[in-house]
Amino acid sequence: MRHRSLLLITTAVTTGALTLSACGSRGDTNKDGEGKTTVVIGLDAPTTGELSALGLGIRNSAQLAVDIANKTDEVKGVTFKLQALDDKALPNVGQQNATKLAGNKDVLGIVGPLNSGVAQSMQQVSKQNNLTLISPANTTPDLTQGPDWKKNKRVRQFPTYFRTATTDEVQGAFDGQYAWEKVKAKKAYVIDDQKTYGVGLASSFKDQFAKLGGKIVGTEHVSPDDRDFKAVVSKVKSAKPDLVFYGGEYPASGPLSQQLKDGGVTVPLMGGDGMYSADYIKLNKKAQGDYASSVGKPVEQLPSAKKYIADYQAAGFKEPYEAYGGSTYDSTWALIQAVKSVVEAHHGKLPDDARKQVTDAMNKVTFDGVTGKVAFDKYGDTTNTMITAYQVEKGNWAARFSAPFKEFDKS
Repeated sequence: MRHRSLLLITTAVTTGALTLSACGSRGDTNKDGEGKTTVVIGLDAPTTGELSALGLGIRNSAQLAVDIANKTDEVKGVTFKLQALDDKALPNVGQQNATKLAGNKDVLGIVGPLNSGVAQSMQQVSKQNNLTLISPANTTPDLTQGPDWKKNKRVRQFPTYFRTATTDEVQGAFDGQYAWEKVKAKKAYVIDDQKTYGVGLASSFKDQFAKLGGKIVGTEHVSPDDRDFKAVVSKVKSAKPDLVFYGGEYPASGPLSQQLKDGGVTVPLMGGDGMYSADYIKLNKKAQGDYASSVGKPVEQLPSAKKYIADYQAAGFKEPYEAYGGSTYDSTWALIQAVKSVVEAHHGKLPDDARKQVTDAMNKVTFDGVTGKVAFDKYGDTTNTMITAYQVEKGNWAARFSAPFKEFDKS
């Protein structure tokens, strides 16, 4: 996307992240053809590569929110534009994208990324530039609560970071409890892909499953690029689990599930939202009976999502909204509401320190969104802990159970 203004930037290397300092006042802000102030919302997601199904749903849903805000004149005197960048699910590319977006003073926030590992590379850039970063999909607790959250020493290190997806601490525990109480599994074999998201999810699953009385009969680490799992299949078969849990994403878990079943391991494979994609089923001819959890409830079951679904279909996007469509719309709308709050507080204009004020406003944002009530706690985490368990049935994901984790039905 072209921009009508240039700015001088200074660069510095800080804790491994390239950070920028934007110069100039809001009096230099771009105006569109109608004399409105242009506010750019950045977006970072993998729109090419193996995870592009999720990334394209994220991009499209953010675009929809921007289009609706402009159509309804949600923020008087402001026209929103989306600048979408492809991170290819790579941390270094995500950092480069964050740096590029930070260099444009019209960017007041970034929606994304998909991957927690990519988020880790973007957070410092976001913080150094007072630029809000809000993810619809990141689940690693460290991102909001610091590395010692397991010791209950929770510290918010990045005040510019927010998310509308609940954490692995919640989702993995939900999975462990669902496996024990609903699937009735007594023995589980746990595999992870060694990535930030997968390791965290698997760890939380193990803790909760064992806490409830389940037995972990084996663990294994694989590469997210692996597609030949013969050695793993042999180990799992010997362990005789009732269920296999995978911490990772669908490009690897699809082939893993099929090879497990081809090798005689007939128990279901279970995973988190990284598995919850139609592409998982496309990659796995024996997906029937497998489980995945995902944040929130299926948007198709939410009265609050009816307009979003209708608007998405009317917009004519070629790709489905996938697992994070609703939460992406809510993330983008949260940014729009923060901008609205700042503009209204300054009599229809943006102040020179608009980025900082938008971040401050994000902490107070609350509205009824596509996925339910949208609000953030003192760490920047969503207050919505709703999780849904799905199972593959006749070539589709079918919702089996939804509940906030703290209110898990033990009946």
